[in-house]
Amino acid sequence: MDPRFGVTLSRRSFLSLAGLALGAWALTPGPSRASGIKLPRRGDLRLVAISDLNSSYGSTSYLPEVLRAVELIPSWKPDLVLCGGDMVAGQKLGLSRVHLSAMWASFHRQLLAPLERAGLPVAITMGNHDASSARSGGRYTFELDRQEAERYWRGQQDALGLKFVDASRFPFAYSVRQHDLFLLVWDASSATVPAEQVAWAEQQLRSPQARSARLRLVLGHLPLLAVGQGRDRPGDVLQQSEALRQLLERTGAHAYISGHHHAYFPGRVGQLDLLNLGALGSGPRRRLQDSTPPVQTLTLIDAFWPQGEGATDGSSAGRTVYTTYNMATLEPIRSQQLPAQIRPSQGPLLRRIG
Repeated sequence: MDPRFGVTLSRRSFLSLAGLALGAWALTPGPSRASGIKLPRRGDLRLVAISDLNSSYGSTSYLPEVLRAVELIPSWKPDLVLCGGDMVAGQKLGLSRVHLSAMWASFHRQLLAPLERAGLPVAITMGNHDASSARSGGRYTFELDRQEAERYWRGQQDALGLKFVDASRFPFAYSVRQHDLFLLVWDASSATVPAEQVAWAEQQLRSPQARSARLRLVLGHLPLLAVGQGRDRPGDVLQQSEALRQLLERTGAHAYISGHHHAYFPGRVGQLDLLNLGALGSGPRRRLQDSTPPVQTLTLIDAFWPQGEGATDGSSAGRTVYTTYNMATLEPIRSQQLPAQIRPSQGPLLRRIG
């Protein structure tokens, strides 16, 4: 039994996990391979963004690409690691509390603990497979998922290395001021961000801590607009997306970072970057209007501040460079490999950044 999580693993489960660890060790690139990755010039602020790490429903194991990423990230020395959700494989009625707890225990051992040991701050948002906010009959449909997710993350809160501005709704919604970055996380684990949370988000983005930051980012699981094939439908994008986009624009957010569609695409609508993270775990998808084979990805975000003196009211964010890697080859994905634009069935056109 792991005393931190209160989970008893059978001998069969233990051997399965041990075998997974040995497999990960064999597949993880050594120092020469890791050092050979073509890293971009480091920005004044460097973030690593990953999303959709899980495997099949109820799974406590992770694909080699996920384990490889966790092995590589510390050597890049990011200022912050962002996770766009779907860290475990819940959202299936019938999974017991013990099973849900075992999934979070496995996530902790294999993914979060190595990053914590490396001294890297980690910020996460809840995905639909972690703690769906979908409701029916006046209750959360996956109430047990949310309870177990909250229990686990409350226990990790102090170890994440985050400088919270407002953690009263953690882990579902919170804000952080990390270096010159203001990060707002809202609960986009279903298609509806509650009205009170939208009002809270606006208040946070207008706060002195946000306005004095050079860069303001918002992190949530479901995107504002569809980019992935099979996900261009209601329920897989946020409701009232145009109103939410306008809110983020007028409060000075630079980008909305999301997962869920399992298809990497750095798009822009108006003045807002929409960074759609690809899946690092199972089930990568093709982009809309794109026949390119889907791949698992990891994204580096480098923010460069303007040279010389200038205001720090969010207008001085300078430029932001997104570098995304194909985790099968560890080669960067070139901008020319992506479609110039994506047109979802609902909402405006997304134009590729770069």
